[in-house]
Amino acid sequence: MSVAEVFKLHGERFFRKKETEVLQRLSSKKQLVVSTGGGAVVWDVNWDYMQKKGVVVWLDVPLEALAQRIAAVGTHSRPLLHYEHGDPYTKALKRLSYLLELRGKNYAKANARVSLKEIAGKLGYRDVSDLTPTEIAIEALQQIEGYLKEEGGMVIAGL
Repeated sequence: MSVAEVFKLHGERFFRKKETEVLQRLSSKKQLVVSTGGGAVVWDVNWDYMQKKGVVVWLDVPLEALAQRIAAVGTHSRPLLHYEHGDPYTKALKRLSYLLELRGKNYAKANARVSLKEIAGKLGYRDVSDLTPTEIAIEALQQIEGYLKEEGGMVIAGL
């Protein structure tokens, strides 16, 4: 069942509870990469699970780039983006701005932040959409390494 279907049939609260259950189960595992959606940060208990044995990385993508990507495929798979009126890009941008306003303080709790805008600037790209997954992954690994060195976290992360 897709996320959109779960939201439609059971609502956001049900989805968030299931999300928390999964994070709880995964928090006891080792050597995993878990990619959550942007709403996972809404519940504090999720932070506890994510940071229990891991490093939380915020993939900071400019809202305009996210809105372009979402508009290109449609908002049908994004249940929280159906509240605005207008063309798909404007709808996505307005709602993403609202969600960032709500969640921004929580995102800032991440152990490492990977800013696509900063990577693009460093590499001389005009647009974050020019970045390759490899370039983003390299930056993420550098940010994680910096965090672990700073916190003496090699032992914490089991490395």
